[in-house]
Amino acid sequence: MSTEPWQQLPPPDVSDRVDRVWRWTIDRPAQLTAARGSLRDDLAGDGLPEGADVDDVDRLMLAFEELASNGLRHSGQPIVVTVTGCSSGWLIDVSDARPDHPPIPAIDRDPALGGLGLYLIARLAAAHGWAAAGMRKHVWACISLASD
Repeated sequence: MSTEPWQQLPPPDVSDRVDRVWRWTIDRPAQLTAARGSLRDDLAGDGLPEGADVDDVDRLMLAFEELASNGLRHSGQPIVVTVTGCSSGWLIDVSDARPDHPPIPAIDRDPALGGLGLYLIARLAAAHGWAAAGMRKHVWACISLASD
């Protein structure tokens, strides 16, 4: 596993392919739980891109939970979580008020103590990175449909 910080890259532009956008401002774990439930409910309805399946949704939900909970744990609150649906999957963007603190994977930590979320997201995502924009940091991951 790499111990390097995530690369500083702007998120990909999905504006020409936007299917649906979800956004939450979160400052407590209970709000994260509610947002996760809301996203799952919407996706179970009519929020899935064409060709998406249950495994795609599970990967999205896991990446959503990991990125957002990292934001709550390690950043200036509140965080803003945005999920943008597009034809190839989803872009998850978690912004916080600590642009001077890049996401850094845990190094030499007992896995039983946690800290493997960034590694997990990197494996789940087709692309990932972070960018500072003004007084906000954006940590993002693209979750592609398995059929892509």
